[in-house]
Amino acid sequence: MAAERLQFHEMGLDDRLLKAVADLGWSHPTLIQEKAIPLALEGKDLLARARTGSGKTAAYAVPVIQRILASKQSVREQDVRALILVPTKELGQQVQTMIRQLTAYCSRDVRVADITGKADLSAQRPILMEKPDVVVGTPSRVLAHLNAQNLALHSSLETLVVDEADLLFSFGFEADLKNLLCHLPKIYQSFLMSATLTEDVQALKELLLHNPVILKLQGSQLPDSSQLQQYSIKCEEEDKFLLVYTLLKLRLVQGKTLVFVGAVERCYRLKLFLEQFGIPACVLNSELPIQSRCHIITQFNQGFYDYIIATDEQNLADPTAAPQATAGKGKKKKKGTERGGRTKDKEYGVSRGVDFQNVANIINFDFPTAVESYIHRVGRTARADNPGTALSFISHTELGLLSEVEEALTGDNADSVLKPYEFKMEEIEGFRYRCRDAMRSVTKQAVREARLKEIKQELLNSEKLKTYFEDNPRDLQLLRHDKDLHPAVVKPHLRNVPDYLVPETLRGALNPLSNRRRKKRKEKPKPDGVVKSKFKNIQGKNPLKSFRYSGVRNRKGKAGHS
Repeated sequence: MAAERLQFHEMGLDDRLLKAVADLGWSHPTLIQEKAIPLALEGKDLLARARTGSGKTAAYAVPVIQRILASKQSVREQDVRALILVPTKELGQQVQTMIRQLTAYCSRDVRVADITGKADLSAQRPILMEKPDVVVGTPSRVLAHLNAQNLALHSSLETLVVDEADLLFSFGFEADLKNLLCHLPKIYQSFLMSATLTEDVQALKELLLHNPVILKLQGSQLPDSSQLQQYSIKCEEEDKFLLVYTLLKLRLVQGKTLVFVGAVERCYRLKLFLEQFGIPACVLNSELPIQSRCHIITQFNQGFYDYIIATDEQNLADPTAAPQATAGKGKKKKKGTERGGRTKDKEYGVSRGVDFQNVANIINFDFPTAVESYIHRVGRTARADNPGTALSFISHTELGLLSEVEEALTGDNADSVLKPYEFKMEEIEGFRYRCRDAMRSVTKQAVREARLKEIKQELLNSEKLKTYFEDNPRDLQLLRHDKDLHPAVVKPHLRNVPDYLVPETLRGALNPLSNRRRKKRKEKPKPDGVVKSKFKNIQGKNPLKSFRYSGVRNRKGKAGHS
């Protein structure tokens, strides 16, 4: 079967595009790419459903670029030929990065502009006046530019792509999308890409597609148990904090980890709690500026951080909205402002669509309120052919949600059901007093101060220093987002784990760092006496303490001898 699979070089792609694909290290197309690219190149409309992490972005980006390169050979006029609609700013930036990588050898012929950012319309107007070949944006942003006459699509548009199509309606873009259609030409090619086929996607299909080819690939929405291990553990509120502390501090969870919580306040509460034990973590939520959020994701992908605490605000903020917005639960979003007056970015979302690289674990600290949300959270790990683990903490109020998820996954694929996480809570009972001690320090006031401090910090990094960082990119690399916020009272003794607290079964395997230190001490034995006497000698020779200094005499004596 492997020999029969279609390869990139057999698809009739431009040599420059093939070279860029080779540079990205893609030896062969994924299943969605193998099926979608040839159909798209034939000019067919596509509705593609493939699970998250399967390479959907490249499946539409490659034919879009190929079509532009082909049309440039006959038509020299510069115009906007492709429009890519995304539900969130983070996904917009990722799509732009992917297209720039694919056009590395034809960047003069294919130009791309991402207009999802928060900049004023007037600031983005010069970019659009140059008529980039590909425009990436959210429906509301694109419509605003069309109404301001910064962008014209009615005569030039050839391709329309809707990425993460199942989210657009749930993010409140339905009216914008319908208004946007009035500005499009009568004939254009459309692609709808989605991880789930919901009623929203069916409605979009009726609006945008003409006799589409429907691709339903990979029957299960999540990889099977050979690639993705899914576990659940029943624990109440205090046990959740105790468990996450011991899992991270005792290094029972190895590798890059995303921890999902249900609200911004929970996000900072967990960060301050982990700070008490010297466990650094980044925070991702809709209150942070878009530049900071994208920078955190970039640095996480580069290996700067091991832990990100990400909010999934919409789920717990408005459980009654489940029927209308089931597909969007995985995306983190909150409309308007919160009681404290802090503005939420409704086009925020990192649990869906965004490609976090090499994530080994997902921890659902708060269980999601919809099946789709669970699928898209867990879909951040086990991407492509990489293995991954998902662990969900379940309180008694969330048991109904767990059974819904299990029922959906069992119907999809009997092999992808959540297994109980075999963990003896009594073994870590010794850590409970430390956990309570830390939780007492993380007061509501401390959480409120932490939120304000983080937002002020990130706004400063994002806005005032933006031009400085453009000139000094190396300094931007040094900018970290996992620094301690410290509004809570920090108790230094909590940072260290005494050996008597570590369960017997884990003592040898657990603390690899302390074991390494012990080995080093054994390899290089240094008697205490030597160190102490050396320290005393140094003190004795200190002229500021003894008021004696013989160095000058020696030099004079040497000079006399010479």
